[in-house]
Amino acid sequence: MAQKTTATPLFRQTSGPGADSAAFHSGPSAATLATPPLPLQADTSSDSHDDDHPSPHRYRTIWLSDIHLGSNGCQANYLLDFLRHNDSEYLYLVGDIIDGWQLRKGWFWPQAHNDVVQKVLRKARKGTQVVYIPGNHDESARQFCNLAFGDIHVREEAFHTTLAGKRLWVVHGDLFDGVIQHAKWLAYLGDSAYTVILVLNRWFNRIRAKLGFQYWSLSQYLKHQVKNAVNFISSFERVMTDEARRRGCDGVVCGHIHKAEIREIDGVLYCNDGDWVESLSALVETFDGELRIVYWTVMQSPQAQAASRKARVSAA
Repeated sequence: MAQKTTATPLFRQTSGPGADSAAFHSGPSAATLATPPLPLQADTSSDSHDDDHPSPHRYRTIWLSDIHLGSNGCQANYLLDFLRHNDSEYLYLVGDIIDGWQLRKGWFWPQAHNDVVQKVLRKARKGTQVVYIPGNHDESARQFCNLAFGDIHVREEAFHTTLAGKRLWVVHGDLFDGVIQHAKWLAYLGDSAYTVILVLNRWFNRIRAKLGFQYWSLSQYLKHQVKNAVNFISSFERVMTDEARRRGCDGVVCGHIHKAEIREIDGVLYCNDGDWVESLSALVETFDGELRIVYWTVMQSPQAQAASRKARVSAA
């Protein structure tokens, strides 16, 4: 039977692959709470504005994490472009969507960051089933777990079954990071140093753009040259797959370490959807049940756009 390409509310779903229906049970409404998990502002844009931005890429599921709205490092304009050109039935926001650590140091919320929030809300209104799983930078939102804010469901973790029959555990990953759990002061110190690197990265790419070059993450390159960082990433991946196995899952989808990856570790699938401060990446599930990492700067390159136009012309 052909898979439908439009989403229906999961409260009414009784069977079939996808997000576990328990993740969408309509718990207490959060409409009356004074402090929502996202800093929402009035939506001054109309839905028709996005009609100028058709969505040539449609997936069954999209996972995004580590957006860090509210920080200077957030690449909100790239993400907004991605959201305008990509649709899905399911959208998982896998932690660190808002950077509460940076917002506590000083308020930073440009229009592009607000536009990203409004775009996600608009997708939810139009039928995309959205699950928000807070991370360590937006950990204050964990007090709202198991509540629904409009059409967005806040969960500590979720489970998703692909069309290929793989059951995936979806979680940010910070709760399995020893530094975050046992030496938070060190995490704050590292975050400050990381912020400086991201500032360098932003100026570096402004120069590249003026010279006609594509986006390239200097910060990610530097991080992966440090032996301790590489060892930490490897250890984190193994811890996450071991925990997924313990929970009876075929794999795990997480974020946290800002390194997009799909690989199998001892028979368990490890997927990390990357971030939107360095790699500008997302994890997607196609309607064939295939999982892929997509890099928006690559997809938006002149060569990729030309190939996409050629494919649409051939299909017509």
